[in-house]
Amino acid sequence: MISAVSLAQTAPAAPAPEPAAQAVAPPAHPWQVPPPRFNSEAYFTNLQDGATIETPFRATFGLAGGWGLAPISTPMGGKSGHHHLLLNQNLPLDFEKALPFNAQYMHFGKGQMETVLNLEPGTYGLRLLLANHKHVLHFVYSNPLKITVTRKNSEIDPKSLIKKGISLLNLAPDARVKPPFRVQFHASGLNVAHQSQKEKDSGHFRLTVIPQSGKPAEMDFINGQTEAWLAPPAGAYTLKLEFLDNLNPSKTLVDAVSTPVRVE
Repeated sequence: MISAVSLAQTAPAAPAPEPAAQAVAPPAHPWQVPPPRFNSEAYFTNLQDGATIETPFRATFGLAGGWGLAPISTPMGGKSGHHHLLLNQNLPLDFEKALPFNAQYMHFGKGQMETVLNLEPGTYGLRLLLANHKHVLHFVYSNPLKITVTRKNSEIDPKSLIKKGISLLNLAPDARVKPPFRVQFHASGLNVAHQSQKEKDSGHFRLTVIPQSGKPAEMDFINGQTEAWLAPPAGAYTLKLEFLDNLNPSKTLVDAVSTPVRVE
């Protein structure tokens, strides 16, 4: 038996209009820099190849290279799309063909960054792909992973693993980092979207880098991005992450989170 929490839909959407013009991002702050390798990829943020897990298991997704999440209900052009999780499937050979809708192709067309795997014991192949509002693939995907499920715990409700909130995934409190360094955002139980889509119950990230002295650097990721690369001067900082309502950007949808870091 295979199930997943927060799947976007189980049947193809009705034909949608052609994508809108590419979204326009605000000017980058000087402390915000391009990724070192300019790689565009989807990836798992809490699973590695060869992982051994018990289910239910909450799997979380990341997106690199300046790409952002966009729900399918409002078509967007540019570097935008939504996640798909492939189960025991190879990378499609035809990148102009829409992905099917079945248990081996999980769609996250609302802008989700996670799902709960409820797999039976066994070995599985997993892969993430990004696609547009018509479920046609972008050339953005993860490396394939092989995982082993050792036990399925029927006493755990899969829905209990999804708790609404945001987090800074890869930075422990008081972490010491060297620039440029990556900051990974995560939204649990929430949908990420372009601000311009004005989707109800969706939001986008804002990261504020607060030095011990001086002016804070505020960075709005209005195009659905879920990570940033930073290169501030050496010193002590606090990173504050917020999730802003796309219908009312002056409102946050959940509590902010913060962590201190030292840039060396």
